[in-house]
Amino acid sequence: ALRSTDAFYDADAYARAVATIEAALGVVSATHHPLKLDFTAYRTPFGLMSMDEIARSSRPEHDPFDAWVQQVLVPRLRDARADIVGLSVCFPGQLQPAYAFAHKIKEALPAVHVTCGGPGVTQMLLRLSGERLARALGPFDSACLFEGERTLLALARALDERRPLRDVPNVVVRDRLLGARWLSGHGMEDLKALPAPDFDGLPLEAYLAPSLVLPYDPTRGCYWGKCTFCHYGLAEVGTAAYRERAVETIVAHLGALAARHGTRHFYLSQDSVAPKTLVKMSQAIIDAGLDVRWATDLKPEKYLTRERADVLRRAGAVACALGVESASPRVLGLIDKGAPVEVVSDVIDHLASAGVAAEAMCFTEFPTETHAEAVATLDFLRARREALAVYIVGEFGLTHGSLVAQTPERFGIDEVFELEGDELGLGLFFVPREPWKTDAERADVDERLADLSRGWTLRSYPWAGAVSTAHTILQYDRFGPGVFRDRAARRPEDGVAIAFNGATVIERGLRFDPRAAEHAEAREAQI
Repeated sequence: ALRSTDAFYDADAYARAVATIEAALGVVSATHHPLKLDFTAYRTPFGLMSMDEIARSSRPEHDPFDAWVQQVLVPRLRDARADIVGLSVCFPGQLQPAYAFAHKIKEALPAVHVTCGGPGVTQMLLRLSGERLARALGPFDSACLFEGERTLLALARALDERRPLRDVPNVVVRDRLLGARWLSGHGMEDLKALPAPDFDGLPLEAYLAPSLVLPYDPTRGCYWGKCTFCHYGLAEVGTAAYRERAVETIVAHLGALAARHGTRHFYLSQDSVAPKTLVKMSQAIIDAGLDVRWATDLKPEKYLTRERADVLRRAGAVACALGVESASPRVLGLIDKGAPVEVVSDVIDHLASAGVAAEAMCFTEFPTETHAEAVATLDFLRARREALAVYIVGEFGLTHGSLVAQTPERFGIDEVFELEGDELGLGLFFVPREPWKTDAERADVDERLADLSRGWTLRSYPWAGAVSTAHTILQYDRFGPGVFRDRAARRPEDGVAIAFNGATVIERGLRFDPRAAEHAEAREAQI
């Protein structure tokens, strides 16, 4: 149904399709107990605590992909006479299935070199060394760290020429003396020297949407690079250095990809893009007469005036997801966001006035944030209801490479620790110097967020109504930036819409508090 134009853009048909898919994922989870499977997570309790648990979770009775790997993927690899198989792990939620795939591929095709890479792998392996690093490789023969274009090519050439992999920079390999090691090398690509992304060979027609939305990276890294909560992308700490493609190259790439794949929809999938560059790109798109529609994440900057927002819109911009984070000046100062609340508010207004969907990305629970400061963020969103297309309010999570983790004493944190027995070190926990909210105050924030969310039809990733998703982009392009506010206003009376952390559900006569249940599930996932 979601590949049908009529069904995709019909709100009721779309809702039924989403409910059906999510119910199916629930059935898959239940039949592979204790697996929890959805579009953002694949996990079993303690499944990533140790390599023994990973191997146990890879067994057929726990792995819903087992039959496909054994009956479809492995024969395909065998017929192709593959010498190297690489698994890309963009997010930590993909680690467990990546290990499961590798176990099965290596068992069936022991002569094949199985490698992996991506941010999820890089950020995990960077923190490990010696025997612990070797154990973390598990079924993989190697792992590529940081950005992988040249590293993967160098790995393939070394294997083809039978040269030692230990001499290839940024490739983790086992070592008889050290357990495992990697030769440090420059981990960032020259973006101006790279071609456009190549999607040939991918089953693009299988996506659950009537139109294709392609990702494209006009930049990499972050031009600001100061946010204290952030450890994002392919970097040891913080974010990678900022790089840009030439504007004329960006326009040429978008035009070529649009023609090759028959689409005009793109998501600019970079970490951040300088507003000046975005405006230059937009003007170049206009000058070239290129008919595209696109969305991007964006740091709110004073540079983005009403006139410049109009340039974005005329170039095909349908949405900009803004890193708002908090509406508390004190918390923003601790975050070192460099975007005062007044500037953020102006940028939202400028985008909305130009007809570009302004999306807000926020979170609560930054260390030392008080109840009043969390409420200020929700009040900020409520006051801009008519200008905001959608939003998300998450909760702060501590990551190893963030400045908060590096200098916790600056942020009211007494202790940072990992759980005993966590071989991969994926979970990071902390003890505050003193509580900054009571449980009752946190519950009040959740209640206020649920009440706020009734003003929009919000969904979780990857559905329409979530921030920065392909489905949301397509809905904006068809109905305009107010589509999810309009649908909330027309919500049927037989169900009461509620939301928790930005995900809307329908509650009908439940005998439990779904917000409490979802909150408990989120806490369990952290552990």
